[in-house]
Amino acid sequence: MIACIASPLGMAWADQPSVDSKGKPNVVLFMADDVSWEAFGCYGAEDYQTPNLDRLAERGVRFKHCYSTPLCTPSRVMIMTGKYNFRNYTHFGYLNPEEKTFGQLMKQAGYRTAIAGKWQLNGLSNKKTFPDHDDHDRPHHAGFDEYCLWQLTQERSQGERFWNPTVQINGKLLTKEMNQGKYGPDLFRDFVCDFIQRNRHEPFFVYYPMVLVHDPFLPTPDNIHDSTKTKDGTSDKQKVGTGPAQQKQNFVAMVRYMDKIIGQIVDRLDELGELDNTLVLFTADNGTNRKITSNWNGRTIPGGKGGMKDNGTHVPLIAYWKGMSGAGVECEDLVDFTDFYPTLAEAAGISLDQSDPRDGQSFLPQVLGRPATPRTYALCHYQPYWGSSPEAGAFVRTEQFKLYANGSFYDIANDLDEQHDLSGSISDEMAITIHAHLRRLIKQMPPVPKGDRNSSVRPIHPDWPLIGPRNSMTE
Repeated sequence: MIACIASPLGMAWADQPSVDSKGKPNVVLFMADDVSWEAFGCYGAEDYQTPNLDRLAERGVRFKHCYSTPLCTPSRVMIMTGKYNFRNYTHFGYLNPEEKTFGQLMKQAGYRTAIAGKWQLNGLSNKKTFPDHDDHDRPHHAGFDEYCLWQLTQERSQGERFWNPTVQINGKLLTKEMNQGKYGPDLFRDFVCDFIQRNRHEPFFVYYPMVLVHDPFLPTPDNIHDSTKTKDGTSDKQKVGTGPAQQKQNFVAMVRYMDKIIGQIVDRLDELGELDNTLVLFTADNGTNRKITSNWNGRTIPGGKGGMKDNGTHVPLIAYWKGMSGAGVECEDLVDFTDFYPTLAEAAGISLDQSDPRDGQSFLPQVLGRPATPRTYALCHYQPYWGSSPEAGAFVRTEQFKLYANGSFYDIANDLDEQHDLSGSISDEMAITIHAHLRRLIKQMPPVPKGDRNSSVRPIHPDWPLIGPRNSMTE
């Protein structure tokens, strides 16, 4: 079965050439920072303008049920390695360099690879634990031929990501003094466009974990007037507002600029004649900052970053491959962050082996309109080791229902804020069946360890059996 349908204005799937006949496709994966589904026009946003992403959704496939973890690093580790966090996540801001990443996967398959944007994976937040946190070759070890990154070996206190950013490019450090008056997202965009230009004659993979739209909430180049700029190229307007209204105004502008950058990169692909041989993917790492409240489909959505409710873990996913993907398709099938690794592998014609993760499954069939057997659950196992009293826990869910490890059970489709725990009063036959299925699955998961950023014991279970079955409601 496949639960993907064309929107009233969409063309669904046209007759397509086979993937094999086109050779290895390029792949560009965008991942926005701290922004959830309620901030995108094609998902029903009322406060934001995202015309470029809306256009990609109109021409491609918009997944309605993609799920991350509630926080940046756990999601980044999960998407890059294709594994649930209970297998390999131990510290905020750290990816074990022994883990195989999708960068290595694509490089080994003959792709030219690049990463731009936010790294935050060297262990800078735990320097005593990771004395090699200053290794500027870590992105190369992770499979990327080239990089342009913020927060690689330099902490946030040594330079922010937006105005006057501290950036490292292929081993070269560009300090905030060297980047006076420059805007970080523009630097990353230019790097990506240049990489695509130089490598257009061979297959390439670009991973762009964007710095937008994380705080601090500052004006972008599009809403700063030159007349107000100071000697260092910044502006008095480039200050975090003291009130919610100013922060929201800046956040709205940042979402618009993020969308603009994505449009510029997609336009460059088109100008170079590469768009019909490039799979473009867009998602986000977790929910929106809790300081931001948005209007969506006639109601307000508070930012849910760091929390396990829908506003912390439900993220956008848009896929577009000119001439290959469906057009104007809305897909109800479940996707979680373990699924990106096998999707990239299938797009590149790579057969996975014992060195590759097995938690995820490819969603490329849904992108291409091919028969698929969708997963029956998405899973989150979350212990971030972040903050003094972090929210931690685990859940499994379907498109409609969600079961937590503590036994609470919600009909998310009708109770987005999780106000009504149904665990003691399940009467609907379908809900009873799904609850039994999810209960079997959650019993297969390892317990979520207690702890915070000071924890000395941080268990992982790399060889834990697969949770499943993924594609059946029965054992």
